Amino acid sequence: MTEPDQARQNPVSTSPAPHGTQPPWLIVTLREVMVKAKDRSFLISTLVTLVLIVAGVVFNAYMSDRGNDYVVAVSSDAGESVVMLADEQGRADDGNTTFTPLVAGSDDDAREQVRSEEADAALLQGEGDTWTLVGKEDVPSGLSSGLGISLQGFALTANAAESGMSSAELLAGSELEESLLEGNAENQAVAAVAGFAFSFLFYLAALVFGLQIANSVVEEKQNRVVEILATAIPIRQLLYGKVMGNTVLAMIQLALYGGAALLALNITGTADLVGSIIPASGWFLVFFLFGFLILAAIWAVLGSLASRPEDLNNNSMPVMALIFAALAAGLFASGQLLVVASYVPVVSSVAMPIRLLSTDVALWEPIVALLIALVTAVALLHLGEKIYRRAVMQGGSALSLRKAMKLEQ
Repeated sequence: MTEPDQARQNPVSTSPAPHGTQPPWLIVTLREVMVKAKDRSFLISTLVTLVLIVAGVVFNAYMSDRGNDYVVAVSSDAGESVVMLADEQGRADDGNTTFTPLVAGSDDDAREQVRSEEADAALLQGEGDTWTLVGKEDVPSGLSSGLGISLQGFALTANAAESGMSSAELLAGSELEESLLEGNAENQAVAAVAGFAFSFLFYLAALVFGLQIANSVVEEKQNRVVEILATAIPIRQLLYGKVMGNTVLAMIQLALYGGAALLALNITGTADLVGSIIPASGWFLVFFLFGFLILAAIWAVLGSLASRPEDLNNNSMPVMALIFAALAAGLFASGQLLVVASYVPVVSSVAMPIRLLSTDVALWEPIVALLIALVTAVALLHLGEKIYRRAVMQGGSALSLRKAMKLEQ
């Protein structure tokens, strides 16, 4: 039944809403939000995700604060000096790795202390200024690297003293600094962490809420609820309401997840880089809004083409490929590939915020990318509306996109 026919049977559906009443799409939007707000599985999954995010932040803070305490058996004053130097280096720059020397009377005693696990390893000085690090079954990499660096510093100081020079004079001209043509090293590190967070959140929201939209459309189509709704409101208003309702839910979830992560970062004292992430997070929310509108329209159309939930597995490959492309761009794209991805609708939801974090981007670039995403969202919503109106009232077997376009409105 076409919308004009519906209008003749139900003039209320197309006539202007009486003063004080809500537009149909807003009613559907509120219905989508309220139904999900009362859905126990939705609330539980949201709560579990919040707990996992907070637990992940707390665990990361615990692991970063957790240091290693190494006990090293030594049998010479030089060995004790090397261990003490390693301890100074381990504690420097807010480090939390300690090296404690355990003095033994001989090399054999030092080996025995390792064998009895009183010491993690033994640092023994041999003939010809050779050194041996003895472990029981293995030598921890942190212990080996720490002692190796301190041993180099100890030998450098000793050799410099013998030559009548200071260690600084011997190292003159060996300093190496890093410089990036675009951005800086700190920005790159922040972008890597934020890129993972943005990509994961976008993937999660696009997949979870997208499937909810598609399954909701299929269920209403199977139960013929859509036919009842069509007698009260225009079909396109139903589509707009579903898209907007699930978009609102996705934005609320993102805000909850982001707020929980920021709270956990502040509580654990690991929020040093949050200040630089917040501006890009604002851009991410805006880009996410437009990108999700595009995906929501596609998911609704896929639901209208299906006749049962199982059909979604067959016709959802294009939208799944688009979601995976956004995930891959956030995790792996760099250089010119990241620049190109930052202008591709949906993919730009992740790529452009990462660019804003990692490099200096002119203000016009995210604005242009947003305009491209907005135009794409409007166009797909308009196209999706036509397909949705044609397919959602059709029962029987699943429809292809080509068949749906040939149907009468």
